[in-house]
Amino acid sequence: MRRVSLLLALAAAVGTIGLAAVPRAQAGKAWDEIRAGVFAGRTINPAGDVVLLTAPMRPLDQRAVPIEVEARFADGRSVRAVTLIVDENPSPVAAQFDIGGKREHLRLATLLRLNAATDVRAVVEASDGQLYMAERFVKFAGGQAACSAPPSGSPEQIAATMGKMSLEPLSKQAAATEVEPRARLKIMHPNHTGMVLDQLTLLYVPLRIVTDLEVKQGEERVFAMKGSMTMAQDPVIDFDYRVNGADSLLVEARDSDGASWARAFPVGHGS
Repeated sequence: MRRVSLLLALAAAVGTIGLAAVPRAQAGKAWDEIRAGVFAGRTINPAGDVVLLTAPMRPLDQRAVPIEVEARFADGRSVRAVTLIVDENPSPVAAQFDIGGKREHLRLATLLRLNAATDVRAVVEASDGQLYMAERFVKFAGGQAACSAPPSGSPEQIAATMGKMSLEPLSKQAAATEVEPRARLKIMHPNHTGMVLDQLTLLYVPLRIVTDLEVKQGEERVFAMKGSMTMAQDPVIDFDYRVNGADSLLVEARDSDGASWARAFPVGHGS
């Protein structure tokens, strides 16, 4: 996955101005380059009934666009990985999730920054190595490009809350009585893109993003994520997991400055 890591790191070196609209004719070229860099010559199959990608046609706020992926295999295969791609963003590989356990069916949702009108893609890798892709075109909501928009909150507020986590149950039933409960994880972090101009110093706020996130249930991995600056400020991830008898979910996170945080959440409880 070295090429994926290189694309995730592009945020540190790339700057863009005024990406308010992108002609559809350019979309194919952008995807061709991303595909070659991330998946090389591997065949990518149409989504069919394997992958469902949900995204708004025109988001209310391009700084936090809701994206949901549902993957399902009915032939004994399981989900190995999910990669989210935003063609026209400076860091197009938004996030890559490595899925633990044998999950024939799963749902993931998160919030992404969109810098322009763009195709958004979800590429799911099956346990046999086959790739399946769903895509949606999302229009630009207008205003400032998300990757150069200043973060919400003062620098003091951001520093005081950085790394704080919460886990909210989304299932109607308590996790203790449900086979595959669903939860919402939120970690407070500015996810600085490196493209925001500080109006006081007239210097760019340095890149600082959540690079790694892992959720474990007991000793079993639920998922591990590689992030990028395309993730929204204060990353939110909705996920389901298969109950294995462990009494807690352990969340560990690390950012590009080397800071790390960890917290254990009792299964079936919010925070």
